[in-house]
Amino acid sequence: MNVLITSVSRKVSLVKAFSRALSEEGGGKVIAIDASPKSAALYFADKAYIVPAGLGENFREIVQNICVKNEIKLLIPTRDEELPFFARERERLKDIGVCVMVSDPTVIKICQDKRRFIEFCLKHGFSVPKTYRETDIVFDFPLFVKDRFGKGSKSAFRVNSKPELDYFLNRLKDPIVQEYVEAPEYTVDLFADFAGNILSVVPRQRLSIFGGESFIGRTCKNWDIINESMRLAKALNLIGHNTIQCFLHNGQVKFIEVNPRYGGAANLGFAAGAFTPRMLVRLVLGREVKPCVGDFKDNLYMLRYTDDIFVDEDKMKQIAHFIE
Repeated sequence: MNVLITSVSRKVSLVKAFSRALSEEGGGKVIAIDASPKSAALYFADKAYIVPAGLGENFREIVQNICVKNEIKLLIPTRDEELPFFARERERLKDIGVCVMVSDPTVIKICQDKRRFIEFCLKHGFSVPKTYRETDIVFDFPLFVKDRFGKGSKSAFRVNSKPELDYFLNRLKDPIVQEYVEAPEYTVDLFADFAGNILSVVPRQRLSIFGGESFIGRTCKNWDIINESMRLAKALNLIGHNTIQCFLHNGQVKFIEVNPRYGGAANLGFAAGAFTPRMLVRLVLGREVKPCVGDFKDNLYMLRYTDDIFVDEDKMKQIAHFIE
């Protein structure tokens, strides 16, 4: 069985994880694609292709051709901008024998629209940080301001005064103003099968964050977070591997957002015992995967670091620019 991972960029650990999962389930190849030959993860895949940047008119045809040429059975989108595209194309790819790990288009839309996500949570009885309306006059500083469609930490700011608030309200395209929560922040790696049955949940505390990603973290077997995350996943009907972010504030789980894809630090959950790439491979192969919610190593720390690879220019030129 062969797996295609899109927009691999620096996701070396994800490529390695699926290589290991395939070897443990009878073998197969990991095919990686990206728009740049300078993407490190390309050089850890069994085969790599350079594809056009963005989601142009011919992107669908290129992906389909790569899938057919390499007998792909499972496709893993990893970039936020690709998720709506692959959600729409899921059935078309299924017709050529490719299973795509992506939720329904409506689910993707809710998760990628922070205002819509807040409204969904409030409607279904989930807690979120206090969110101010545009008509509110009195604010309790400090505040947290973020863009409705922002990603990572590039468009999210702590605000300490009214002049600062006015500045960011004018700077951001569609700002959301919330309370600034002084509490431990968690990422929850939640995995569900293609029917939405939850198979594993691993909360990990974000101890050090850089560029929106966790670089130091630890697993935390907190059942309040686990149970609330499961309840949210069922309400949203999430499938596959999902990255849920929340605070634990005075014993209450307050959700921030859901990224319905693998996150940059998902490797910690793998190491703790919830090896979801293998679960996913087994599901596609039609093999049994038993639920293992809570079955992971507690208080396991992850200390991420950067590494270097060195690529000869000739080798870089050998990566195929897929134009078929």
